[in-house]
Amino acid sequence: MNYKIEKNTVQETLIIPLYARKMCAEVYPSLYRDETALRLVNAVDYNFSALQKKSHRLMQRFGFLEVAMRQNDLAFEVREYLKSHPNAAVVNLGCGLDSTGRACDNGKCKLYNLDFPDVIAVRNELLPARDREKNIPCDLNDTSWFERIDASGGAVFFAAGVFYYFLKEQVKTLVRAMADAFPGAVLAFDAANEKAVKLMLKTWLKDAEIKDVGAYFAVSDAKREIGAWDSRLHIASRGYMLGYHDLKDPSVSGFFRFLARVGDGVMNMQIVKIGFEQTI
Repeated sequence: MNYKIEKNTVQETLIIPLYARKMCAEVYPSLYRDETALRLVNAVDYNFSALQKKSHRLMQRFGFLEVAMRQNDLAFEVREYLKSHPNAAVVNLGCGLDSTGRACDNGKCKLYNLDFPDVIAVRNELLPARDREKNIPCDLNDTSWFERIDASGGAVFFAAGVFYYFLKEQVKTLVRAMADAFPGAVLAFDAANEKAVKLMLKTWLKDAEIKDVGAYFAVSDAKREIGAWDSRLHIASRGYMLGYHDLKDPSVSGFFRFLARVGDGVMNMQIVKIGFEQTI
């Protein structure tokens, strides 16, 4: 029996990124694998025809490549941290139906998937927690979830496509609270400049009738802008299309490599990594 996803519900918002990950794995198999997305698309009862129709468009295909690179980059940062902290907590903030934590599982770490209660309800049906894994319903801005994370072996937090929907002040408050609660941990997430965020949020803002797009979280110079929040933050950033991978792959056209350079350059599309200073 397939799990039914209704139109115009919160559950439906999980379908678009899931479908994009499935398409990445099909269109760029040498760059990106996601068995879970392939399986889940078949496990839900949902009319994919509108998404399928759009999936042949050029910019849609580039969008799939963006999603693939972002997931790969964040997985790289998680694995990097696990090399020196094998028993760490791996925490997926705003997880949706993403299985990056499982893809990085070293057999020792603890996996946590956090999202709103109605999202976690769907996840519990489609991706029930395994050993060493917890699905936690919460609002990320209510930091009581901190207590649910066992960071005794360190912690690496990551967020894919999440902070664009947060106000700058919310991200700043959350990051500073995390620096207090998780010294020695790392947070990795994708970000872009104001121009890119405006484009990204255009339809969402219109639907939500939000006027002040400038209040939303956007970054041009991560070291300078985020570094000013707190002296305990150690910040690094790389372009997220080409910062980790040169994309010199036969499945990626020269035009898409050009767009990738534009994304990383003009739009400041980047992966930001924040290390929280270890307290003595």
